[in-house]
Amino acid sequence: MTGLGKLFMIIGVIFVVVGFIMQFVHFGKLPGDIIIRKGNTTFYFPIMTSIVISILLSLIFFIYNKIK
Repeated sequence: MTGLGKLFMIIGVIFVVVGFIMQFVHFGKLPGDIIIRKGNTTFYFPIMTSIVISILLSLIFFIYNKIK
């Protein structure tokens, strides 16, 4: 069970770091994100933000597996 506890601690640290970054950096408004406004309706599709988050998480899990 020590592996599971270690994983939860790492995930917790990741959430704290991402939360801290999101407080000071407007991370959801990257170039490449699609925003459509018509009348009272707004459609937001964060393509670039999703790609950046995916790359960061892939790197984090890659590093975690190398350490493990």
